[in-house]
Formats: sequence, C-alpha cells, structure tokens
Amino acid sequence: MMAAAINANCGGREHAAIYVERQVVRWFQDIFRFPGTASGLLVSGTSMATLIALTVARNAKAGVDVREHGIAAASAKMTVYTSGEAHGSADKAMEILGLGRKALRRIAVDQAGRMDTGALARQIAGDRAAGLKPFCIIATAGTVNTGAVDPLNEIAGIASDERLWLHVDGAFGALAILSDADRHKVDGIELADSIAFDFHKWLHVPYDAGMVLIRDGDAHRAAFGAKQDYLAGAERGLAAGQPWFCDLGPELSRGFRALKVWFTLKEHGIRRLGEKIGDNCRQAEWLAARLDQDGRLQRLAPVGLNIVCFRYFDPILDNAVLDTMNERIVVELQERGIAAPSTTRLNGLLAIRVNITNHRTRISDLQVLIDAIVAIGSSLRDEIS
Repeated sequence: MMAAAINANCGGREHAAIYVERQVVRWFQDIFRFPGTASGLLVSGTSMATLIALTVARNAKAGVDVREHGIAAASAKMTVYTSGEAHGSADKAMEILGLGRKALRRIAVDQAGRMDTGALARQIAGDRAAGLKPFCIIATAGTVNTGAVDPLNEIAGIASDERLWLHVDGAFGALAILSDADRHKVDGIELADSIAFDFHKWLHVPYDAGMVLIRDGDAHRAAFGAKQDYLAGAERGLAAGQPWFCDLGPELSRGFRALKVWFTLKEHGIRRLGEKIGDNCRQAEWLAARLDQDGRLQRLAPVGLNIVCFRYFDPILDNAVLDTMNERIVVELQERGIAAPSTTRLNGLLAIRVNITNHRTRISDLQVLIDAIVAIGSSLRDEIS
C-alpha cells in the first residue's frame, strides 16, 4: 500500500525509493560475498533475472560489440551448458537472446539430480573441437523438480579453467545460505559471476520480487546502459543519483519492489528468516523419513533441500494405473482443501511433489497430508478392485 501510494518510478533519478533498492542490493551483495564493485537489480523473478544475466554474459564473451552489430557478427556459434533438470527459463532466455535452444546443452545428472561434471567437461571439449564458442554455464541451486543443488564448487572450477561465465539459478535454493544448518549445501555460490533468485519464495515477500546480482558491475552497465537526451544525468536535482537502475536492465519504468523486501528484512531479520528456511528443510527430511516407513508410499528422489517427491504405491498395479491414481489423489487433495501439492515426472513416473516453503507449515500438517493421501489412495484402489 505504501509503495502504491508513493508511486515511484525506480528507473532512476534522485529520490528515496532508489536508496531503498540500493540498500537491498547491498545487503545481498554482502550475503553472497560479492565485491563492492558488483551490481544488482530487483526484477519480477528469476526468469527475468536469468535473461538479464545471460545478456551480460553473452555481450561480455562474444568478442564483438553485440549491441551494435548483433549476435550474427560473432565468429562462432555461442553455446551454454546447464543440467537436464534446469528450469525452462533457460530455454526462453536462449530464444530471446537469439542464440536458440539448440545452443543450450542439457547435461546429464547423477542419481541425486545434480549436474554430472564429467559429462559437462566432455561436452565443452567436444564443442570447442567442433569450432563452437562455449561461453556460459548455468548451474542450479534447487532444481524445480526435486530441489537438487548442482556441485557448485566443481562447476566453478570448470568455468574458471575454461574461462566461462558461471550463472547460478537459485530461484529459491540460493537462500539456503541464510540457514546456519543448510548454507553448506550451496557452498561455491559465492564464486558465481551472476546469481538469480526470488524473494517471493523462501523469504515470503508478496509477488513479484526477484533479484539478479552481477559480479562485474562494469559489464552489467555495458550491457544495458544507454542515455538519451531526455534522460541526461546531473550532479544535483532530480536528474542526479547516477548510476540509474534503467542502465542495468531492459526496463525504464520500474515499480517500487524494494520496499516490501526492505520491510520484510527489517521486521523479521536475516537470522529469523534463515531459521524458517531451516525449519522447512527439517520438515522435508521428516516427511521423507516418514514415507520410507510406509509401504503404501514410495519416495522417488533424494531430498536436497525442501522438496519431497513420492507416490502412492501398490506393487500389484502397473505404473500407468499408479500414474492415474496419483494424479487423481493430487486433484482430490486440492479440491477438498486439504493440501496443494503439485505433480511432476521422475524417470517416467508421475510423482506427487511437495515443496515446503511456507513459514506456517508444521509437522502435524504433513501428517494430515500423509493420512489423506493414504485414505484417498486406498479408496481409489478399492474402485479398481
């Protein structure tokens, strides 16, 4: 309500809303141990943050002035590497940037859903031998299907050796860095050239609110900065306050997203928010252990952070029937107002996906969920019989 009443355009100029956003950016530069010369921008979410980060990476690594001459002027086809479990926003970014989805190499994952670094190194070497131009690796901190975290330190080593840009999609998982018990799971994220993450997931900020951090602030400004006569800066007055945020992304008109983030952090504090993130991870571990004790439920993936994937199971029924049953179970849970899990597919099997990001979730809620799944599954089983 306050942001709407102020009605600030955070594209730039010298006014209070700009200082609030700069403060939020500085806080997270410090949290992720980025240098003071880094830059950042509040955006609608990780999809936009990834597009901005890859734009900076493309322009920095192309070897030509892409803004002036276009990507076609690059001497070789530029390629990007990410895991087979990476979010679809990477595909969209490749399309928008004119690189095309075929230039995005989907690397195999291990049994835990993490990028296979051996396969990554082989793919990069093969592409170089074929005359292509590898320029960026997109690692994931918290895959959308299972919450897996890629081996960030190993990937950072490969990126350094190969002189590639390292971007981390940390839509929710990056913020595990705030939990004392879980920050080790994202070790290496501080080595990234850029990080994308959301406040509207694990920090409970209202939609929409995401952030992109860029280690090289000069490269960030070089990718987007463009002053017109009507946007000329000044030393004093409203035209002061350089650099402006419109020089760090595609938007000139920008809402006051930073205020709700600032208030959340000031009201609750980093320690308390980190504790709630840790609580969600412990709840996911409890749920996984409880599932493993019940022969009617089958866990389908390891638990990396806060996502648990499983299905109602009966060894007598084939997988096609079980897929249909589990899909119906999820719809029943939603329509009865019991819980709101989603579905995904893992190794060809339909899974019930429980993503725990609510600070109000209790173990008792998860027990209600289990009981309801078993009851609905048993009822559907009786129908089949």
